[in-house]
Amino acid sequence: MKLLIVTQTVDIEDPTLGFFVRWIEEFATHMERVEVICLREGKHVLPLNVRVHSLGKENGVSRTKYVFNFYRYLWRLRRDYDAVFVHMNPEYVVLGGLVWRLLGKRVVLWYTHRQVTFTLRVAVLFAHTIATAAPESFRLESVKVRAVGHGIDTAQFLNPGRAAAFPTPPRLVSVGRITPIKNLALIIEALEMLRARGISAELTFVGAATVPADRAYERDLHALVSKQGLDTWVHFRGAVSHAQIPLVYAEQDIFVNAAPTGGVDKAVLEAMAAGLIPVVANRAFVAYLGTYMDRLVVAQTPEAFAAALESLAHAPDIESVRKTLQSSVANRASLERLVGTLSGFLQNGKTS
Repeated sequence: MKLLIVTQTVDIEDPTLGFFVRWIEEFATHMERVEVICLREGKHVLPLNVRVHSLGKENGVSRTKYVFNFYRYLWRLRRDYDAVFVHMNPEYVVLGGLVWRLLGKRVVLWYTHRQVTFTLRVAVLFAHTIATAAPESFRLESVKVRAVGHGIDTAQFLNPGRAAAFPTPPRLVSVGRITPIKNLALIIEALEMLRARGISAELTFVGAATVPADRAYERDLHALVSKQGLDTWVHFRGAVSHAQIPLVYAEQDIFVNAAPTGGVDKAVLEAMAAGLIPVVANRAFVAYLGTYMDRLVVAQTPEAFAAALESLAHAPDIESVRKTLQSSVANRASLERLVGTLSGFLQNGKTS
């Protein structure tokens, strides 16, 4: 089977989408040929049966030129692919959906986001299947929706040298874009409570603010850290390429995520694969945490996070928890499992 993938970026160094290069590699093991259309092309090394076609953002071309290039590739390559996989950008399904339907190409859209837009509603009409990580990750009702888990390259995150017990004090980390929905101030307040109880933990934020409102929020976070006298203990590391994230996790012990219940955050699963213990407010992770859910899924308050973190700092069974969670990610969210499932949708999934 020959596949067309449409995505935003093909760049192993991209902090947000660098992981997708591995997805392309895995698709290439299932397909005769893979053509990739991307908005921006960066650094990558891909198998010989993969070709990448950029719409030109790295060269500063206009939006009009993007659209022109998209249709040019879509038509020029029409005999070089049998099905289409669109990653996270329903706009491309809207632009190409009618042509793909007329050409008899199966279309699978991957979408994991709480936002529902008019563009997404239109894309659902053209797609044959909507793949998402969890039921909470896609907020439209449709018989086309399939919750299939995330695709985590678990081998990339394994850290066999990790100590069985936490060091003293434990090291906390939060990875992801700096934005108010993440409730990062809550985590800072929980750290202050934890330190007041005699646990001198440190906290590292990995991620960047990308829009003006988020940059203002980041300034507020810095002010809060200074107000609470935590400048020595809270570190803002900024954006890190996805290729470097395993090294970041190797230096940390507990992953904290105070975002509300919604989609399954891939960063949390990557942290679990690396052997970190998560403390989250998002109940979408209950299925992954199993018997540990009552210890690791907490109310969205600084007090609840502080209590859970204090309990973990003294827990005698950290190695057992770690191994159980790593197995959970491998069984439910491995990249190999996901791409195998998506390949099935692309070849013979439900058509509507």
